[in-house]
Amino acid sequence: MPDNEKLLADVHTAVKAYCDANHDFSFDPNDPVVRLHEPTFSTDEIMAGLEPMLTTRVTMGPKVKQFERDYADAFGWKHGVMVNSGSSANLLAIAALANKETENALQPGDEVIVPALSWSTTVWPLIQLGLVPVVVDVDPKTMNIDPNEIEKAIGPKTRAVMIVPVYGNPCDMDAIVDICNRKNLTLIEDCCESMGATYDGTPVGRFGRVATFSTYFSHHISTMEGGLCLTDDFDLAENMRILRAHGWVRETENPDAWYKRYPEISPRFLFVNLGYNLRATETQGAMGSVQLPKLDSFIDSRRASANAYRTALDEFSDVFDFQVETPKGKHTWFGFPMTVKPSASFKVTDIMAALKAKNIETRPIICGNIARQPAMALYEHRVSGDLKNASMIMDTAFSFGNHQSVDDTARAYVVDAVADFVRNGT
Repeated sequence: MPDNEKLLADVHTAVKAYCDANHDFSFDPNDPVVRLHEPTFSTDEIMAGLEPMLTTRVTMGPKVKQFERDYADAFGWKHGVMVNSGSSANLLAIAALANKETENALQPGDEVIVPALSWSTTVWPLIQLGLVPVVVDVDPKTMNIDPNEIEKAIGPKTRAVMIVPVYGNPCDMDAIVDICNRKNLTLIEDCCESMGATYDGTPVGRFGRVATFSTYFSHHISTMEGGLCLTDDFDLAENMRILRAHGWVRETENPDAWYKRYPEISPRFLFVNLGYNLRATETQGAMGSVQLPKLDSFIDSRRASANAYRTALDEFSDVFDFQVETPKGKHTWFGFPMTVKPSASFKVTDIMAALKAKNIETRPIICGNIARQPAMALYEHRVSGDLKNASMIMDTAFSFGNHQSVDDTARAYVVDAVADFVRNGT
C-alpha cells in the first residue's frame, strides 16, 4: 500500500514551491500593473481543494457543510446554504421566498423595490420568479439605495425591498428597517460585494429575512466560484436546501419528517418541491473554510488602502467626488470608486483610457443604472422617480483596484497617474 501521508507531503512541498515561485502579486515598479483584483488564495487553499479531488469525493458533502457552518457561525446566523455562485444565491433566495412551501410567500405580480445601481442578477431572479422590480434611485454620496425613494415607491402591490450595499458600503439600515417594519415589507439583502461590512456593529445581511454573499474569484474571499444564502429562519433554510438540488430532501437538516410523510417513495429520490442544480463542490467548500479566517486581514488591508487613496487624492476634490462611508457603517471597499464632477474638463472615459494606458485596470460601478440596460425593456418593471443619481454614476463614475495586494508603491503609482492626467492630460 502507498504511504499516502508521505505522498501528500511531497505534493504539498511541490505545490508550495510552485506558489512561492509564481504567486507574487505585489506591485513591480519595473513592470507596473495594477489590476482590479488579485488572487486571495495560494498553497493552503490549493491543498485543501486538492484533497477532495485526490480522494475523488468531489460532489457536495461534508466540506461544503463545514464551510456553511463556519460562515454562519462567524457572523451569527443560524443557517447557511452554499451554492455555486453569488448569482445563484440570489436566485435561490428569491425562489425560496416565492415558493408555495414558504410562510408569507411572495406571489407572482408582487412588487420588490430595488436600487437602480445594482447588478443584473440582483434583478433577474425577481423577474424569473414572476415578481415585478420597482427601480428607485440612490444617494449620490454613499451610492446606496435612498430610503426616501423607497418610501415614495411603495404601492399597493409592494411586498419586499432588496438592497445592495454598494462596494461594501453598508446601507442606512436604521431607516430601511424602520420602513420595512412600518410597511410590513420583507427585507432581502444582496451583500455579494460586501462581505465583512457592518452597520452599527452588526454584520450586513443580519437585518433582513435572508442575505446573499459571493465567494467569486474577485471578491473578498474566494472559492473560485461560489455563494451563500444566510438566514435565521429554519424552514426557509430547509426549503433552500431542497430547491438547491433538484427538489429532493437529501441535504435537509430534518429529512426524517419527509420520509415519514412519504414512506412509499425511496428516500434517496424523494422530490417534494421544484428544484435547480445550484450545488457547490467539495473543493469550493474546502477552500472557503481555509479562506474565511483570512477575511479580517483582507478587510483591514482594503480599509487602510481606501483611506490612503482618499487622503492622497483629496487635492483633486475639485474634479472628483469620492464615495462616502455610511454613518455607523464599516465599509469593506470592494474597489475604490470615484465620480468625475460636471466641472471637470474631461470625461470619465478619458481618465479610464489614460489609466489603461499605464496598465491600471478600471471598471464602471456595478452595471450602472439597471433601468437603462436593454434587457429591462423586455420585462415588466416599474421605475419610481427620475433615477438621476444612478444615471450620473453610470455616466461619470469608475473604480480601480483596492484589494489586499495593493501596497504603498501600487497606490503611489495610481495616484501619480491620476495626478498626471488631471494636471497634464496624460
